[in-house]
Amino acid sequence: MKKLGLTLGLCLLASVSFGQKKAVSEALKLAKDATKPNFVEARTKINEALTNEETKNEAKTWYTAGQIEDLQFTAENTKQMVGGQPDEATMYNALMNIYPYFVKAIELDNLPDIKGKVKPKFAKDIKSILKANSPYYMNGGAYFFEQKDYKKSYEFFNQYIEIVDSKLMKEGEKPAETVDSTYIFANYYATITALQLDDHTTAIEALKRASKIDYKRNDMIQYLADEYKNIGDTANMEKTLEEGLAIFPKESYFILNLVGVYINSNRNDKAIEYINTAIKNEPDNAQLYDVAGRVYESSLKDYVKAEEFFKKAVELDGENAEMQSNLGRVYFNQGVTQLDNANDIADVKKYNEEKEKAKDLFRKALPYFEKAYQLNPEASDNKMALRSIYYNLDMGDKYEEIDKVMNESN
Repeated sequence: MKKLGLTLGLCLLASVSFGQKKAVSEALKLAKDATKPNFVEARTKINEALTNEETKNEAKTWYTAGQIEDLQFTAENTKQMVGGQPDEATMYNALMNIYPYFVKAIELDNLPDIKGKVKPKFAKDIKSILKANSPYYMNGGAYFFEQKDYKKSYEFFNQYIEIVDSKLMKEGEKPAETVDSTYIFANYYATITALQLDDHTTAIEALKRASKIDYKRNDMIQYLADEYKNIGDTANMEKTLEEGLAIFPKESYFILNLVGVYINSNRNDKAIEYINTAIKNEPDNAQLYDVAGRVYESSLKDYVKAEEFFKKAVELDGENAEMQSNLGRVYFNQGVTQLDNANDIADVKKYNEEKEKAKDLFRKALPYFEKAYQLNPEASDNKMALRSIYYNLDMGDKYEEIDKVMNESN
């Protein structure tokens, strides 16, 4: 009796196994029905097989799951090709589902058999299907971008890149002499969509990949540096900026941001070194002189050098309010310090001498703050400086005028 029970059990097990394998075939048959394909039922059956112990580790099960998705994609795409209107969401979602199933199918298909030999059965067909469908991934990315579903849009562009870069697609192919233009644009669009997401990790991965391709590379590296800045990764930000500068030595973005990194980490000598290099490359770039002036003023407290660089910046861009006020501030701050020193002197004659020196500095600052105020009358710092200068130079009418403006704006 025990022996009979065991035999019955084995028969039952074989029956279940056969039933699940049959379900795989039935699922494909439902999807292939020429008159009325039933993709809903086909998916139900194949999903059961994908989780069943007897069939979930079969390459054919996963290959069939991919086939079903491909059949639905093809059915909708055929409507489009003959001038009909496909269900685009259904069509592109089916396309998106194909590759993950095929990846698993390839993995299982490349396992050694009982004799230790690897004899893949589905690789050729899978490669053929993916190659035929590859142009439509770009269309899917564009479709979901228009729907403002940036996550799905990114997934389409990213999946296209993964397929092209896969071992399966490269196997047996001659290395291309140039990078395919579709591949270039897929990387570019992947970064554009990734940047729409609130996901710095995804954006960084997309940008790292795109920054290695010679298309809008300058922009890609800048975006990558910005993403590292956004997450507070100053080490990778600095590394990215330095790599960008090595490729684009005249790009002021890399220089100016590196200068900021060096200043924030008290490497002022390094900051000055980069600024001087940048000025050699772009001697007419007012912004570079302005940045150099700020480094000398704020970090090195070298007001003589700061004045020299700020003067050059104003000379090159006299209509820039910030540069005008920067130069005025060098004189103004020295004037304030000089006045404080004078106030500590008891001797009246010496006090007057030192106070006059302070006034000379305020007089130097005055035209630059007046110009800055003219260019940007809303900037409160310019108004406050002017009020103080007018007061210290005994310019009563001017003082009352600016004081009234400030009171009205409060």
